[in-house]
Amino acid sequence: MRESCVIQLQILPAREPADHKLTAVTNRGRLSAPGELTGPGSLDGGPGHLQGSGSQDGGGPATAGAALLASEPGEVYLADAGRPADERLSDYARRHNLQPASARPTALKYLRSLWQRRQFITGFATASNVAMYSEARLGQLWQVLTPLLNAVTGIFVFNFTQRSCMTSSVVMRQNLSLIRALPFPRACLPLGYVVIELQQLVLSFGVLFVIILAYGEPFTWYWFLIIPILAMQTLFNVGCSFILARWGAGFDDVSQLLPFIIRTWFYASGVIFSIQTTLALIPGKVLYNHPHLAYLLQINPAAIYITLIRNALLTDQRTSMPGYHAYNAVRCAMYGDPARFHIPRSVFASKVIYYSAYCHPVVSEPALWAFAVAWAVVAVIVGYFFFWQAETRYGRG
Repeated sequence: MRESCVIQLQILPAREPADHKLTAVTNRGRLSAPGELTGPGSLDGGPGHLQGSGSQDGGGPATAGAALLASEPGEVYLADAGRPADERLSDYARRHNLQPASARPTALKYLRSLWQRRQFITGFATASNVAMYSEARLGQLWQVLTPLLNAVTGIFVFNFTQRSCMTSSVVMRQNLSLIRALPFPRACLPLGYVVIELQQLVLSFGVLFVIILAYGEPFTWYWFLIIPILAMQTLFNVGCSFILARWGAGFDDVSQLLPFIIRTWFYASGVIFSIQTTLALIPGKVLYNHPHLAYLLQINPAAIYITLIRNALLTDQRTSMPGYHAYNAVRCAMYGDPARFHIPRSVFASKVIYYSAYCHPVVSEPALWAFAVAWAVVAVIVGYFFFWQAETRYGRG
């Protein structure tokens, strides 16, 4: 088997101090050898030379590569040919629409390159999900058991956002070898991990549907609202992942601090209880006398997506939302202070507990949808541009 090697050549012409590289190109590669151009297709004047169509004499350092050139058809050209001596390389590159290989593409071109690699992103996510539990004794059964256990505590929706943020904060540092070895849009990595969590969430909903139907909850058209809700939450998670991926690439402390922030976010999002009713409408509760704080908690993105999904799946949750019925001061007061009206506990649990629907909402249902769209759009746009600005810096250091 014949092989070729690349040998760099610098020529110092007598009349011009500029350096040039002389390159011989064949269908097997390219060769730059010591010498100077003395005729069409020849190198002559140094330790070893090429003549005619590429044969070599003199036995110099370029013997192996030149011998290869001699046995194949080829051509010899000067790398700087066609560029005026007084033209700068930057002007030459601009005239021929050339760009540095490491230059950051435009935002639109970067987005197109991500779309062209959508099959890689989904394939990477699917393969990672399959391999995630491959070493466990129960194997892929854990993909069903995990959402089954989480559904009991009602945290699987929040886990979608939590796990997307946690994995994205370390994804750039964990894949440094891949980043340094291959040229590809770095945004594929945080995107891929969000898709991993989305696929697991879909499995979670499959298990949750079975539990809800077995519990006696009827199937209604409201269930189809889960699709746009999850689409908005996914966009929000993508935006957060972009931001955290860039921060995590530069600061190791991000992944250490993030669990404490997310834990606080968990308790402030109504994962286990309802912010809309339990804390905001009952006298003596934390948020009853602080409506501004109640408003801020109810418009936080995690609480919004959790509330909308609950309302879509559970009829009792939807029909007991404040503002579902026209305002009724008496029934709202009965819900807020049943002891004042001497309501037995059994009656409250079976009937009066739904009177929260007659109270004024802190944030109405249409407003929740508007905030859900706004959070998704703002997060994905800001996160995309924030990540894209540092595209050429990932993998350095």
